Amino acid sequence: MHFNEPDSLNSMFYQVIRYHYQRTHMLLDKIGLYPGQPFLLFALYKSDGQSQKDLANKLNIKASTITAMVKRMEKSGLIERRQDSIDQRISRVYITDKGKEVCMEVDKIKKEIEFETFRNFTEEDKIKLKELFTQMKRNLITACENP
Repeated sequence: MHFNEPDSLNSMFYQVIRYHYQRTHMLLDKIGLYPGQPFLLFALYKSDGQSQKDLANKLNIKASTITAMVKRMEKSGLIERRQDSIDQRISRVYITDKGKEVCMEVDKIKKEIEFETFRNFTEEDKIKLKELFTQMKRNLITACENP
């Protein structure tokens, strides 16, 4: 038995993830975003003025990663940093008007990818797939918690 049998569920699942990521990257590239950036934009869209530490925790990424991401997105004019008015040691991150416009574009992209991914699926298919993904997620959470 080979590790990467093309017909195995594991291999097919990996391929779906890879193609989904590739398609997402293609569409986000058209609006000048990298795949991780929409999560930061939407976090600020929902709750503006968060500290970088809070954003890193919320997005489950390293502090160094959030710092690089914020710098890049600030250069693009999507977000801006300001010192906290009470504690000058804290830098807060705010979404700009341009960032809000990009959020609307990302929402369209999300809908486009969802349409492309689930074209020809019935509502019953989607419900069943959601149930299966939920079970897979639970299985993996359990495996991660009890190695």
